Amino acid sequence: MRHFLCLLTLLAVLLSSCQDTNTLDKAPIKIACVGNSITYGSGMANREMNAYPKQLQHLLGDAYQVENFGVSGNTLLQKGDHPYWESDAYQKALAFAPDIVFIKLGTNDSKQQNRVYLDTDFEKDYAQLIQSFKTQNEDTRVVLLLPVPSFLEDSTSIWNPIIQDKIIPLTQKVAYETGSEVVDLNQIFAGDESMFPDKIHPSSLGATKMAQRVYEQLVQKTISTYNILENQGVQIESKENFHGFQQTNFKYKDLNCKVVQPKRTVKGKPWVLRARFWGHEPQTDIALLERGFHIAYCDVSNLFGNKEAVSRWNDFYDFMTGAGLSEKVVLEGMSRGGLIIYNWAAANPEKVVCVYADAPVLDGTSWPGGKGNGKGSPSDWERFKQVYGLSSESNLANFDGNPIHKTTTLAQAGFPMLHVCGEADKVVPVEENTVVFEQEIQAAGGNIKTIYKPDVGHHPHSLENPTPIVDFILRTSSRKVNFASIPSPGSEYRSAAGWKEGKGWWYQMQDIDSLSRFSGDLDLLLIGNSITQGWGGNRTLTTYKPGLPAAEKHLKNLNWVCAGISGDRTQHTAWRIKNGHYDEGSPKFVTLAIGVNNFPYNSAEEIAEGIRLNVELLREKLPNSNILLFGPLPTGLDKNSERRKKYEKVHKLISSFGDEKSVHYFNLIESFIDEEGKLDSNYYSADGIHLQPAGYEVWGAFIAEQIERLEANN
Repeated sequence: MRHFLCLLTLLAVLLSSCQDTNTLDKAPIKIACVGNSITYGSGMANREMNAYPKQLQHLLGDAYQVENFGVSGNTLLQKGDHPYWESDAYQKALAFAPDIVFIKLGTNDSKQQNRVYLDTDFEKDYAQLIQSFKTQNEDTRVVLLLPVPSFLEDSTSIWNPIIQDKIIPLTQKVAYETGSEVVDLNQIFAGDESMFPDKIHPSSLGATKMAQRVYEQLVQKTISTYNILENQGVQIESKENFHGFQQTNFKYKDLNCKVVQPKRTVKGKPWVLRARFWGHEPQTDIALLERGFHIAYCDVSNLFGNKEAVSRWNDFYDFMTGAGLSEKVVLEGMSRGGLIIYNWAAANPEKVVCVYADAPVLDGTSWPGGKGNGKGSPSDWERFKQVYGLSSESNLANFDGNPIHKTTTLAQAGFPMLHVCGEADKVVPVEENTVVFEQEIQAAGGNIKTIYKPDVGHHPHSLENPTPIVDFILRTSSRKVNFASIPSPGSEYRSAAGWKEGKGWWYQMQDIDSLSRFSGDLDLLLIGNSITQGWGGNRTLTTYKPGLPAAEKHLKNLNWVCAGISGDRTQHTAWRIKNGHYDEGSPKFVTLAIGVNNFPYNSAEEIAEGIRLNVELLREKLPNSNILLFGPLPTGLDKNSERRKKYEKVHKLISSFGDEKSVHYFNLIESFIDEEGKLDSNYYSADGIHLQPAGYEVWGAFIAEQIERLEANN
């Protein structure tokens, strides 16, 4: 018996051990968000739900535990007026023993009383703060978040020139010297004061941008440490700090070359080959380094993209891909760099992911030749003719070495192209270069888009906020995070959304949830954005109900709830469907009209995926309901507008989502356009998005008709 009891005891211990192991396996990854009032969420509507750490938690889900350790007014500097070091939050952050730490400090260090310590103490104190977290766990992942901009005009307070010219470079230096990751939150808000109501603190919408950027950093799929030049037999000249990343300068076949390595290389080892003007307007390069790209350079200066330049790049490409980088490369060129990126792309179309060209030279006779409206550059023109073997300008008529001569080849290659140009460029006249090039590429069926900057000349290059450029590169390389298909709550707070003052997104969501749960068995649940919100119904926190008369006419015999929230995108309705209690109302019919608010942020394909997710969640949560799928309602005043084209593409993609069993797809465009294909102004507001009361009459009658038809068929 004693032996039997011992065996039982041993078995119990083993089972307990297994349970403990399973518990440990399921333990969430702990994330500490260290910072000041911006991390804390000061001045923000519904801080408890909208501060960036809370929004990050919603994005990441239960596999992570995100805690907010922000303290208003705190400095990184130990000698600052309110040091973070002395806060209870710091001690709690250490005790939390995080796996990942995001540190966003430095904003308050820009105040006049703290600036005196920046040169002597900032780097030392930051390194010590990082080490304090690594002392507990040497594997703790530390990410430094560069401060967001300040729009204050008081130079003695939080002052943007100090943030830009002092705090950020110092933080990047610390990141370089400590090997910490760094994420630039400054550039994603550059020039956009609209998200800073008090000019210092981001609104809840600004916190969404912060949370999304941090989320991207966490979910990107990385490989183990990768040193591209290790054992490659090249001559290393020097190593230096490139905005927080390691830049290696080396010789390859006696050519000056450079490569900047990301802190965490992403799978596939993507890279950018940049032409000329290394380090000028580096914001796109920095953003791609953060996302795991390598940035490389091989000197082809003063060759103007000729055969020798192409040959040099061929050799360099072979070396870089032989060292392990992706077989396809992103090409980036500014100004005269346009000559080499396109001439190399024309010779190697199968090796190109995409092209980003900034105020590019595409015709040497325009610049440096000056044969058009530009001044040109006589000395560069002589070199141009020399390297191309043009002994006489009389030979120019037969010269075909410019990218402008290769548009058919480039178009047929199929890779996407993005140009960023100043409309007032007098150095490289846009009408002689990009405009002609773009027209010929499009005529040949190529894929090109141009961002034209009004009242801007040849300089400055790039965009202050490079997000459109970065997103273009990420999308074309299939690396863009699609937030349209990641369920997340909204963060809208403004009463202009048609809400009572102070009753932001969370109040609206809870109001709808309550109505869905306690209104009895529902005949109809209308899910969507502000257009759907306009139905009104028995919502108590909305102020604008243009569709109510139509609802009272067409839905009068139905028990219905309006579940539209102004500003909602596909990710927001997905979150409400997933986390709400819509199933408790057991609606017989559900309308889903969503997607139009995604248009400025997502591609048609991304929006369609978001809508697909909504449909899948509805089928899972409401298996007995009939879903009337409208997707985005008609939009784009003119039939040839970019908005209308996107609308048509989205609907082409979602048209297959209907199964005529439980999901019924509808495209209402024919119900809302006039004989010229324009949205009928009797039905639509001037923004080409929102319905007039008469528009709700059309939509309401259609919904009632479909419900009657489907009930009759059952």
